[in-house]
This record gives sequence, C-alpha cells and structure tokens, in this order.
Amino acid sequence: MEISEKSKTDKRMGRQLDDLAETGATRPTIGFFERWLTVWVFLCIAGGIILGQVLPTQVKFIGSLEIARVNVPVGFLIWLMIVPMLLKIDFAALGQVKKQWKGIAVTLFINWAVKPFSMALLAYIFIRVVFAPYLPQDQIDSYVAGLILLAAAPCTAMVFVWSQLTNGDPYFTLTQVAVNDAIMIFAFAPIVGLLLGLSSIAVPWDTLLISVGLYIVIPVMMAQAWRRALLKQGLRAFDRTLSFLHPVSLSALLTTLVLLFAFQGEAILRQPLVIGMLAVPILIQVFLNSSLAYLLNKKLGVAHSVACPSALIGASNFFELAVATAISLFGFNSGAALATVVGVLIEVPVMLAVVKVVNSSKEWYQGVVVKSPC
Repeated sequence: MEISEKSKTDKRMGRQLDDLAETGATRPTIGFFERWLTVWVFLCIAGGIILGQVLPTQVKFIGSLEIARVNVPVGFLIWLMIVPMLLKIDFAALGQVKKQWKGIAVTLFINWAVKPFSMALLAYIFIRVVFAPYLPQDQIDSYVAGLILLAAAPCTAMVFVWSQLTNGDPYFTLTQVAVNDAIMIFAFAPIVGLLLGLSSIAVPWDTLLISVGLYIVIPVMMAQAWRRALLKQGLRAFDRTLSFLHPVSLSALLTTLVLLFAFQGEAILRQPLVIGMLAVPILIQVFLNSSLAYLLNKKLGVAHSVACPSALIGASNFFELAVATAISLFGFNSGAALATVVGVLIEVPVMLAVVKVVNSSKEWYQGVVVKSPC
C-alpha cells in the first residue's frame, strides 16, 4: 500500500523526536564551543579592540558597506548564524500544542506578555536612573533599545541544549520553539516598536521591518525549504548537514563579535564598567522569568520534564537576531549593539546556573505536582 505524504512526514517527525529524546536521555552534554562561549566572547572583545586600534581604516570601510542601512558583510554572517539554527525547527510540531497546552500557555505568557515589558522596566530603572550618572549620556537611549531587542527575541536553538541538560521532554521543547518562532514572525516588530516608543526612542520603522524580513521571514522560509529537501534524502543526510553547519554558525557569530568590538573598542576602553552595568538588568530578568515560569508550571500541575524547558526558554534569548537588528537599527558602534552582545557574554554561565537550579529542585517540584499529560 502506498504511504501518503502526510504519513511519511509524521513518520520522519517521529524518528527525529525519538532520536532527540534518546540523545537527551543518554548524552545530556553541552558542546565544547558552547560551554566556553563566554571565553570566546572575551577573546573576541580583545581581538576586536586590537583590530580596531591597529586597522582603523579597514574597519571603517567594512562598516561603510551598507544597503538600506543594512551592513552587507554582517548580514551575510547573520544568515550563516541563523539559518542553521532554524533548520532544527519543525513547524509540524505545532500540531502537538493541544497535548502540551498548559506548558505552552506558560511559555507564551512569559515570552510575550512578561519578558519584553519587564526588561523595558528594568532598563528604565537601571540605565536611566541607577547607572545613568556613570554612562555616556548620548548612548543611554541606545542601551535601553538594545536591552529591549534582546528581550523581544525568544531563544530558538540553544533551548534544545538546555532542555537536554535537564532531561526535558523533547516533544514539548520542539513544540514550544515552533510556536514561539511562528509568533515571532508577526509579533517581534510590533512589540519592539511599541516598547521603543514608550521609552521615548525614535522607531525607524522602515529599517525595523527590513530587519524582520531579512533576519526572520527570509531565513525561516529558506531553512524550511532546505529542511524538507534534506529530509527527503533521509535523516542521516539531515544530521550530517547540521553537524557540518554547526561550526560554521559559531564561526560566523564570533566573526560578527570581533567586528562589533572593533567598532566598540574606544567606548569600552574609556568606560570598561559599562558591560557590567548592562549585565545587571539582564541577569535580574533571567532569574525573574525562569523562576516565574517554573512556579507557574508547578502551580498548574505540569510535569517537571515540561516545566524545565518552559522555564529555560523564558530565560534565554535569540541573541543572534537581537544583535543583527541592533546593528541594522542603530549601527555597529551603538550602545544598542553593545547591550545585545552583553547578552551573548553571560548566556552560558547564567543558563547553566538556571539548569542547576531546576535539576536540584526536582524532588521539591515533584513533591506536590499532580500527574498530568501536559
């Protein structure tokens, strides 16, 4: 009997999810490059600053290669970062939403109703009030904008790593990422525009919409078309391609950071504590969002294997998108670009701390949790 196309798709999806579940259960590890991402970022800071001081003319030339305020070399690097990550996303998982509706509801509430707005508040408190006397006045608006961009971009790829480290439900993890990415296509620009406007920051809508098209819509379409083509060749071909692209994506990220810090070098040398001050609202928000999501899932009687990835995606960010949009909207040497990079800098150690908390509190969580399929 001939198998329908839908049955083939469902079967492929099942094999991928089963493989992900097995990987998460037997090898809950984080890759070498990801584990030491903070070290690589510090090296990029040093390398970028040196590059900017030694080759200032060449760095400025690279910065001038723009079309419609979009830097062409950086745009290419961003695609190399984002497309491999989006290859992992299977929008067929949207069909699983009903099975996991409680965890999905918590995820969406935290990511879209709490996270961007709480960051706007934290940015106001710390950047405009507490640290304002110690920050360059001409960059305060830009710092606030960068923090808002970071919070408005929910995590896409790294949440799979964090989920594995907590033995999270791979079906739920894939579903929540697919739902978030589908919403992000339509909600990212309006939320960013709204919060920038409420923060009295001019919103360059044309550039913002171009950024959404370049860094969300087109990469999603490219990645999904490529994904379908690869899966027709079999799961092994798909896995080989992901393995090949993984170091390419990381290299593109690090190259972008080197270029960014080549432009930011002078500002960092003048005020090295800026990075620490920008990290404060980010750190507070990570623990605020992850704790709130974790507790809400517990209150709703959601299984621990679902609560963990739900909490972790609310704490992490799609920093590649945030960095790309900040550069497009405000430029390489802007405070917004620097603020988004601080998110990259602290991502791994902070998220590993959240992973440790949810793992160590498993017995407490399950002590009163009501068994539930979601």
